Amino acid sequence: MRVDRSESTAVFEQVAAEIRRAILDGEARPGERLPPAKDLAAELGVNANTVLRALRLLRDEGLLEFRRGRGVSVAGTPERTAVLTAARELIDVARRHGYRREELLRMIETLP
Repeated sequence: MRVDRSESTAVFEQVAAEIRRAILDGEARPGERLPPAKDLAAELGVNANTVLRALRLLRDEGLLEFRRGRGVSVAGTPERTAVLTAARELIDVARRHGYRREELLRMIETLP
């Protein structure tokens, strides 16, 4: 893993991209635990808070799972993330048009 401080991309986004790539390449598989944030930070030469921000981003994407007392583990694949992203976008569109989550779920359940 590496971070390029001369790049215009934020450091936390670079860290997230490196972890995302490791998952995509199969270096980190669903269910595997990641090293602690402080260890990743030391390896990359960045602040632990930067790593934590990247990990939270990947958690929000559905790639990582945080478990109290168990650390951070790989929750899914980029394909799962794509589905979760599309689902969030659908929920956003439904909300903008006045539909509640329950109504949206009923609509989805009636689809073939």
